[in-house]
Amino acid sequence: MDSEELANQKLHIFFFPLMAYGHMIPLIDMAKLFAARGVKTTVILTPNNASVFSKSIDRERSFGLDIHIQILRFPSVEAGLPEGVENIDDIRSAELLPYHFPAIKMLQEPFEQLLKLHQPDFIVADMFVTFTTAAANKYGIPRFVFHGTGFFPLCVEHSLICHKPHEGLASDTEIFVVPGLPDKIEMTRLQLSDHFIDASSSEFWDEVRESVQGSFGILVNSFHELEPAYATHYKNDLGKKAWSIGPVCLRNKDDIDKAQRGKKTTIDGHFILNWLDSKESHSVLYICFGSTYSRFSKAQWLEIARGLEESGSPFIWVLRAFKNEEVEDGSLLPEGFEDRMEGKGLIIRDWVPQMLILDHQAVGGFMTHCGWNSLLEGLSAGVPMVTWPIFSEQFYNEILITQVLKIGFRAGIEKWHNWTTDIKGVPVKKEKIVNVINRLMGDGEEANNMRTRAKELSDLAKETTDQGGSSYENLTSLIEMFKKPLSEMF
Repeated sequence: MDSEELANQKLHIFFFPLMAYGHMIPLIDMAKLFAARGVKTTVILTPNNASVFSKSIDRERSFGLDIHIQILRFPSVEAGLPEGVENIDDIRSAELLPYHFPAIKMLQEPFEQLLKLHQPDFIVADMFVTFTTAAANKYGIPRFVFHGTGFFPLCVEHSLICHKPHEGLASDTEIFVVPGLPDKIEMTRLQLSDHFIDASSSEFWDEVRESVQGSFGILVNSFHELEPAYATHYKNDLGKKAWSIGPVCLRNKDDIDKAQRGKKTTIDGHFILNWLDSKESHSVLYICFGSTYSRFSKAQWLEIARGLEESGSPFIWVLRAFKNEEVEDGSLLPEGFEDRMEGKGLIIRDWVPQMLILDHQAVGGFMTHCGWNSLLEGLSAGVPMVTWPIFSEQFYNEILITQVLKIGFRAGIEKWHNWTTDIKGVPVKKEKIVNVINRLMGDGEEANNMRTRAKELSDLAKETTDQGGSSYENLTSLIEMFKKPLSEMF
């Protein structure tokens, strides 16, 4: 095929997410974004996950977008999981969690069969779907990596791996500077993920890094104006081929789009919006600790409830704990709490349409686990935050929110936790919770400055994804580059 024929051919891109909601949702948003620009996109999903997202993708197809789902059977039973368990977030037993990644690896052969049959031009795959690099190379197809995070955390992680400033310290609480970054970033060893401390996980992370290194480039769900120094550092100083094309969540324009992202909820979105309509502008605190079931102690849940009650702020609290029976029987809440909070607080024990909530004018604060998706969704809505990191790169994101962007207050979490283990004790007491809520939701100068900065970043996020914005133009140049023969691309 010569250059002219290639330029006139419609591009076809495969998108392969990790089977976890925090990874599937942004990658599917990205697939929609490419499809909206005239690219044929295909999302690789397993049967149960496909059923969650099919309605949203069918809606895009009804508007004329060339977007599809290809289903691979998930080998749950073969990997040691119960039949039908295909998603990390649906695993409710810690003993079963280690079986998920071996199950994903079993998808390599059927994925390669899809590549042979459909011959896509490119593959965009989650960093944890490591076999896609080898599969792509086998068929001469470029693979691009989706990290699911931004430039700042990628730069911090790279510096820690290369310079190892956490080694040789006197204690886990000793403060060290992460070297070689545009800002002075300080951390302690307690805030680092276990792969920096525990050598038993190094093989897994080496495999991830090797797969990323063998890929053609990285697509980043971020925008230049959010973290310009770190975007430049990552691409120029570290020499990484990366394109920022986010926030991809802003592909969802109307209430239906926002409501259909992720799982169906048992609570009516209209009910939530009507409840918010009854509240004053910027008065409601939204509390959610991510799509993964939280493993806080019962005592910590009780402390959060008492802090919310004493603060007096209206709130929406997404209460999704790992031990489902405690959520259902109400034992995670003080006696009579829900009765006392009626009209003041809305407690939801299920999946919620987070963007729909954050975008409502009544929401004035977001208590968050600092996942990258939540960070971008809160920021795009112009909402300042209370940061409560738990695992993954969330402590890096907390630093970005509180120290670099200055749009949030720390709740005071000091220790990183593995997402498979229970969090012991009460890391944040009621008094601290009350204090940080009142600071964020109050009318002090610091909080008002944060609201101003959050609004400015929200405006920039919307501008960057509109025609002429940096993310829009990055996507344009990326698509144009994809139309070139491989020999001319790199």
